[in-house]
Amino acid sequence: MVAKEFTVDLRKALVFQVGHLGKAYQEWVHQPIVSKEGPRFFENNILEFLTRTVWWAVPTIWLPVVCWFVVMSLRMGQSLLEVSLLILAGIFVWTLIEYCLHRFLFHIKTESYWANTAHYLLHGCHHKHPMDGLRLVFPPAAAAVLCFPFFGLAKLLTTATAAPAAAAPAFFGGGMLGYVMYDCIHYYLHHGNPSSNRAKYLKRYHMNHHFRVQTLGFGITSSLWDVIFGTLPPALKASQKSN
Repeated sequence: MVAKEFTVDLRKALVFQVGHLGKAYQEWVHQPIVSKEGPRFFENNILEFLTRTVWWAVPTIWLPVVCWFVVMSLRMGQSLLEVSLLILAGIFVWTLIEYCLHRFLFHIKTESYWANTAHYLLHGCHHKHPMDGLRLVFPPAAAAVLCFPFFGLAKLLTTATAAPAAAAPAFFGGGMLGYVMYDCIHYYLHHGNPSSNRAKYLKRYHMNHHFRVQTLGFGITSSLWDVIFGTLPPALKASQKSN
């Protein structure tokens, strides 16, 4: 007797359903539903509330934190020029982190119940419902937890390059600024109407990732690392050559 395949009921809370899809989860989650109305994740109202984040919460919460870390480096003796260079370095490193997270973690292949469930919460929901504006940016509580290991990484990188201890806060602040830019740009690419050529390119580049080739085009703020690591979609390679 052949077991009946599991079917997700979109009228019910989704999070504890998707794990039952097993191997079929990857195909299901990459068939987007284009609607501005997001699905319900949890039956519990408190958990459901915690999954929703307005985009402007990201700059409102994190830009003051960025400033605090930058000022910390200045007070510890770093010059304004040194701090400016550290901020730029932090933004640059963030673009690589952004690419690696998106490619190797957010698009990891899963099959088991809990792995599918975790992946759906982390990134799968965004691919299934790409126009859900309240589940596009990273929830601040989760971002706060990740600040600790990322600050440790900033200290490690600055120590490895023989930079003074005062360099780590500004470098970390630059990385956080890169993250804020990433989340705001990501939201704009889904819900904005770009007028500049660069913004139009980024929107086309990202929508290509969602609706055409979801295994390529992992950058958000830049296609730099896709070019370097050979994951730029073929259509965009052709357009770059023609330009």
